[in-house]
Amino acid sequence: FKRSTIPVTKKPKITELNDYRPVALMSVVMKLFEKLVLVYLRNITGPLLDPLQCSYRANRSVDDAVNMGLHFIRQHLDKTGNYVRSLFVDFSLAFNIIILTLLQSKLAQLSVPSSICQWITSFLTEGQQLVRMSKFTSNSGTTSTGAPQGCVLSPLLFSLYTNDCTSKDPSVKLLKFADDTTVIGLIKDGDKSAYREEVNPLG
Repeated sequence: FKRSTIPVTKKPKITELNDYRPVALMSVVMKLFEKLVLVYLRNITGPLLDPLQCSYRANRSVDDAVNMGLHFIRQHLDKTGNYVRSLFVDFSLAFNIIILTLLQSKLAQLSVPSSICQWITSFLTEGQQLVRMSKFTSNSGTTSTGAPQGCVLSPLLFSLYTNDCTSKDPSVKLLKFADDTTVIGLIKDGDKSAYREEVNPLG
């Protein structure tokens, strides 16, 4: 499953390595396998996905996330004395933070068969990776964490990995779109305890 990772520039003028975005280019055969697994995973996990996750899903877009957020806020502010607090979170290098042992556990909780879990683990860890830039190619190596950006499966795997990131209290809404999360605290009677409980670990 050898793959070549090509650094793609994020800015017109490059000043440091972080200005590059690594994109994994897989073989055509591997992409076909990924698409088959993707369809299978969607059929199994679709009904179990967090309804407040609006990315990587059919008939969902960023507009849905914005509209849901506005609906929660407007409905709450209809009552005198209520107010809202919001925190906007962007996970840096989101796909890289996936810990494979945790991913396996979460997939099992979503009723994904062990054979598929094992295939995904093998796909993410046993493939050789190398970097190609212009005429230069690095030595190959393997990784033990993360999902490669640019792969067919990676977006859904990230959604499944963060699927259980939900609020413990109905007065706090966690709206998710890909690696962006908005924490909306619907404050009533000045009680911010539930909102603080959600946002303090993010500080």
